[in-house]
Amino acid sequence: MSVLIIEAFYGGSHKQLVDLLQEELEDCVLYTLPAKKWHWRARTSALYFSQHVPISEHYSLVADVVVFNSVFNMESFLTSIGKFMKLIPDHRPRDLESIIRPKCQVIYFPIRFPDVKRYMPKHKITHLKKMLSLERSDDAAPSMALPSQQEQRGPENVLKNFTGESGLSGAVSGLGTAQQESLGSSLMQLADWNQSNSSDDSNSYQEEKKQNPTLNPCDTLGGVDDQQRPLHIVWPHRWEHDKDPESFFKVLMRLKELGLKFHVSVLGETFTDVPDIFSEAKKALGSSALHWGYLPSKDDYFQVLCMADVVISTAKHEFFGVAMLEAVYCGCYPLCPKDLVYPEIFPAEYLYSTPEQLSKRLQNFCKRPDIIRKHLYKGEMTPFSWAALHGKFRSLLTTEPKEDL
Repeated sequence: MSVLIIEAFYGGSHKQLVDLLQEELEDCVLYTLPAKKWHWRARTSALYFSQHVPISEHYSLVADVVVFNSVFNMESFLTSIGKFMKLIPDHRPRDLESIIRPKCQVIYFPIRFPDVKRYMPKHKITHLKKMLSLERSDDAAPSMALPSQQEQRGPENVLKNFTGESGLSGAVSGLGTAQQESLGSSLMQLADWNQSNSSDDSNSYQEEKKQNPTLNPCDTLGGVDDQQRPLHIVWPHRWEHDKDPESFFKVLMRLKELGLKFHVSVLGETFTDVPDIFSEAKKALGSSALHWGYLPSKDDYFQVLCMADVVISTAKHEFFGVAMLEAVYCGCYPLCPKDLVYPEIFPAEYLYSTPEQLSKRLQNFCKRPDIIRKHLYKGEMTPFSWAALHGKFRSLLTTEPKEDL
């Protein structure tokens, strides 16, 4: 059976989902429009696709199932559809919510979480082990080093080998016993990860290390005092007003006024009209801005997320939030509005109600970034992974339509 996929805004997370389904499902037919002027796409794309998608007996025009990527998305649609339909002067169907609701179901956005082992700084190793254990529970993660291999290679042996090869023996000898054991454990994890990657892509990985120095274990581990580095904040969203960059930068300016040290990476895709606040903020932030602008390379993007400490959302419009979950997977502490879809996904600890609350929390984080770097995320990640959801999507998109339609 052919699967017809129509995407009127083929960019960002929309493209991410469509590409994943097209890759994982057989016999997909894809029709898209460029990711521009999303409000006009919503209003006029149906007319465009009706003229360009060929008529086929394999494509049903009446929905058997209406799928949403969150409960918030579903309820927002169902409770507002009647009001919007009343705006149409010549066609006002009645009781649409009661007709559509029985067909509705929620299947969360499926994220194929990336392999970020080589980008992780040492203080996020415990977090990554937790994420990988969740993936293994869904049969999604590649096997790590065998227990027998770990028994033969204790932290003290790895530390001895590393310091001898890198010329750091003098610096390490000055550390206390507990610090040496901790550093040795971290190095053992990195050594095991590198070994697990080397069987298939050793040459490409070594080349990538040469081109990108942050993949070097010495740089990734940093110094023994790296917990005192300034807080690194990341904002990985579209540069548009519905993500409320004005509120975000206002909070950062307050941190600057208080003399607090921090770094910020402002990522995300830009479109034709970029709000003026971005150029103004870049100038005002000066050397506090580490990265500024869209990173087309996924590797570069995830590397920045792995090196960041806190990920912020100030969105006024959000039905899921892929970027926030990807950042959390990379070890960032999330701070989100107590609104929209966020309470459905994140525990209350990670939500704020006002910009003043967000500012206060960031002030505290700037003063003690070491506390944030020791934090382990308390929410769930498995329900949003492709490993957990692929069965639902396969069943949904490969089931034959009902005969009575």
